[in-house]
Amino acid sequence: MWIMILTRVRILILAGIILSFLLLISGISPFDRATWLMEVAPIFIACPVLALTYRRFPLTSLLYGLIFVHAIILIVGGAYTYARVPFGFWLQDLLSLTRNPYDKIGHFAQGLVPALMAREIFLRGSYLANRKMAGFLSMCVAMAISAWYELIEWGAALVLGQGATEFLGTQGDQWDTQSDMFLAFLGALVAIAVLSRFHDRQISQSERTRPEK
Repeated sequence: MWIMILTRVRILILAGIILSFLLLISGISPFDRATWLMEVAPIFIACPVLALTYRRFPLTSLLYGLIFVHAIILIVGGAYTYARVPFGFWLQDLLSLTRNPYDKIGHFAQGLVPALMAREIFLRGSYLANRKMAGFLSMCVAMAISAWYELIEWGAALVLGQGATEFLGTQGDQWDTQSDMFLAFLGALVAIAVLSRFHDRQISQSERTRPEK
């Protein structure tokens, strides 16, 4: 068991080093400095919290992995701004879209990761015993976070005016807010409907290999 814990710790440390390196590189010369700061701010908040709570409440490997991927999505979006990410232009050409869809990937992750996080807290913290109710409320949490993020974007637009254009990344789409929240809903739905069984196995494994306090 201790070998598994040590290996897991090393992987998490390596992931932290990789994210720190990517943050450093992305912050050297981003397209828009203010946008970069706003986009990567969640990483500066989440990573210290995850490190400080690791011994008391280590998350499942599945959740750590998804958080890592989500962080990379944020870093890339912050460096280029979401409307200018090269991968998004490739998707736009491939799918014959009228706009760069990279920000929709970010909003999908914004629904998927918080939903799985909420589910893990609900179940492992024994706040809810009924898994169906845990799934439903986890989706509600994810949608609440998505709604608050849209309110933050609205606030940024009011405060910064035209300077918030890159952060908003609407690309002239009048339904951008609604489609953002719909993608977050789809992400939350995938987390609960598709990943729940695997997540349950991960929770059981995590409880068995949980480090002593």
